[in-house]
Amino acid sequence: MKKFVVVLAAGKGTRMKSKLYKVLHKVCGKTMVEHVVDAALGVDPEEVVTIVGTGAEDVEKVLEGKSKFAFQKEQLGTGDAVKTAAELLENEDGETLVVTGDTPLFTTETFNNLFKYHQESGNAATVLTAVAPNPFGYGRIIRDEDGNVLRIVEQKDGNSEELKVKEINTGVFCFNNKKLFEALKHVTNNNAQGEYYLTDVLEILRKNGDKVGAYTMPDFSESLGVNDRVALAQATKIMQKRINEEHMKNGVSFIDPDTAYIDSDVKIGNDTVIEGNVVIKGNTEIGSETVITSGSRIIDSRIGNNVTVTSSTIEDSVMEDNTDIGPMSHLRPKALIREGAHIGNFVEIKKAEIGVDSKVGHLTYVGDATLGKDINVGCGTIFSNYDGVKKFHTNVGDHSFIGAGATLIAPVNIADHAFIAADSTITKDVDKYDMAIARGRQVNKPDYWHKLPLSKDKEWQ
Repeated sequence: MKKFVVVLAAGKGTRMKSKLYKVLHKVCGKTMVEHVVDAALGVDPEEVVTIVGTGAEDVEKVLEGKSKFAFQKEQLGTGDAVKTAAELLENEDGETLVVTGDTPLFTTETFNNLFKYHQESGNAATVLTAVAPNPFGYGRIIRDEDGNVLRIVEQKDGNSEELKVKEINTGVFCFNNKKLFEALKHVTNNNAQGEYYLTDVLEILRKNGDKVGAYTMPDFSESLGVNDRVALAQATKIMQKRINEEHMKNGVSFIDPDTAYIDSDVKIGNDTVIEGNVVIKGNTEIGSETVITSGSRIIDSRIGNNVTVTSSTIEDSVMEDNTDIGPMSHLRPKALIREGAHIGNFVEIKKAEIGVDSKVGHLTYVGDATLGKDINVGCGTIFSNYDGVKKFHTNVGDHSFIGAGATLIAPVNIADHAFIAADSTITKDVDKYDMAIARGRQVNKPDYWHKLPLSKDKEWQ
């Protein structure tokens, strides 16, 4: 049987108090609607159709290649929203999953379980339900004495007895596709909200003699819908716990998982240790037997095996195997740290390659440069790459030595086995085996102390 998915993502989300369209707010590095669509794609559907409204172009950009789109001109309710997909789906044979785009915690496993129950039960419609500790605000599942689903009552439409029910509608449904779109033609807006409710389809189908059922999922937290910043933070916390537990099951150690913030697409190898107060974001990959210490922040980077990152920031960069960095250092975009290299404390590297087994110990800036293997860069060295208009490149050959306090003014080439004397300002190329010294000679002024206003023999005058 073919499967289809309709994602409702046309709501304005005014309670978010944001210029950003609601479903584009992120949970653990990915927009809410991406979480929903990615989970739905796991059921292998023939088609995903996302219903868009306000902010349509932005949503379409995020979901490009993953979904088709239908446009809801006015916010007239969930039934009206699904109806906008009729042109794409109403003539298809199969089963259709309907889910809202602001519920980022649903899993592929839950969607698969719903489809399986729906098909095995022979239902025309199956609603995904959960038991809520506090059901306020949710639609209630009203059943008959035999447990059959009669209808769903919204919070504003329920009487006192109906509102005591704790089994709630999660906003996810599975329908016989053709029967869904036929029933939508008969949905009215005769309710407190004046909207066309998708939930009314259940009662229409039941009155037509079709079987309507409910599948109750065990984890209520999956159903959390995000309508404001409070719920966004709650969803992030639940997702973060889920992500960290999955990494731990795969052999990653967390010293304090409650304070390790890992985005959903991050990959981490086994026997790696993540300390507390660590942030790892974007499409980052971290190898095995690596240590990331407290205070580190890693974004869109690749960290190899047996690497130590000590309280440092790494952005869009690569650290190969057996390297280390920090504390308090910064790899800016396009830094490449080759195998065995050492980056010490208070070092900034930008758009530069540090060669195999080279060392940049401390208090140094390396920008727009290529360093070969087995180079020592002394404390306080500056690769001066910017003249105020353009940026230029510096090359340093293998086995060279850069003395402390040196300034290399690009463009400049330092050959293999060259030496740069401490405190030199280098503006010209240096040949192989040469030493470059570019500083004023030392001059000592005899008896200069006694010319000062204060000496050991005088008071201040």
